[in-house]
Amino acid sequence: MANELRPCPCDIGDKFDYGGRGQEVQVGHIKAYVCKPSACTDKAVIVIHDIFGWQLPNTRYIADMLTTNGYIAICPDFFVGQEAWKPSNDWATFNDWVKTREAGKIDKEVDVVLKYLKDQCGAKRIGVIGFCWGGAAVQHLMLKNPHLKTGVSLYGVISHFEDKQSLLHPTFFIFAEKDSIVPLEQVTLLEQKLKQNCKVDYEVKIYPGQTHGFVHRKREDINPQDKPYIEEGRKDMINWLNKYI
Repeated sequence: MANELRPCPCDIGDKFDYGGRGQEVQVGHIKAYVCKPSACTDKAVIVIHDIFGWQLPNTRYIADMLTTNGYIAICPDFFVGQEAWKPSNDWATFNDWVKTREAGKIDKEVDVVLKYLKDQCGAKRIGVIGFCWGGAAVQHLMLKNPHLKTGVSLYGVISHFEDKQSLLHPTFFIFAEKDSIVPLEQVTLLEQKLKQNCKVDYEVKIYPGQTHGFVHRKREDINPQDKPYIEEGRKDMINWLNKYI
C-alpha cells in the first residue's frame, strides 16, 4: 500500500522495482540518465526529478515511457551531487534542506543539458516535464528560458508567478484534487493570473480524487479507482508534448 497517511510534506508513494532501459552519462558538471529511441529523432524531453532525486526508479520509468513515444529523454541530477531527500529523513528538517536546492536556480544546469542534447544527440526541438520540485522548476523555465518548445508541470508548487509575468511557451499544468502540498486555492489563483496575462497556449487540469505524485509515484494497482486517472495523466502529458514539440 502507498503511504498515503504518512505525515510528510511530499509523499513518495510506491517506489517501483524498475531498473531502467537507458544509461547514466556525464553531462558537463552533472550526471544524467539518458534513454534514446531506436529510430533517429530530433525531439527530446528534459525530465526534472522530484525531491527524491534523479535516480528514483519511478522517474526513470517515465523517462523510458517518453522514449517509447519517440523522444530522447534525459533526467539530469539537478541537485548536482547533493543528496536527494529520503523518506526516512527527519521531516522537521525539510524546509532547511530544500532551501539549498532551489527549483528556480537550475539555469546553469539546463544550459549544459541543452548543449548536450543539441551537440551529442542531434536534438533540435526540446521540451521539459517535471514532477513536484521539478514541476516548480518547469514553471520557472516556461517563464524564463527561450530555448524550449513547451513544458508540462506536474503538481509543482506554485511559487514563480508574479502578477504580470507571462509564459514564453505552451504549458500544461497537472494538479491533483486532494493534493495537500498544492491546495486548490493556489491553483485557482494561478488560473486567474494566466487568464489575465498569458499570450501562449496553456491548460490547467485537476484530476479528481488524486493526491500529490499520482502520475509518477502511484502504482496503477493500488486502488482500481486511481488507475484511470494515472493513465489519463500520462496520456495527457504525452499528447501535450506531441502537439507542441
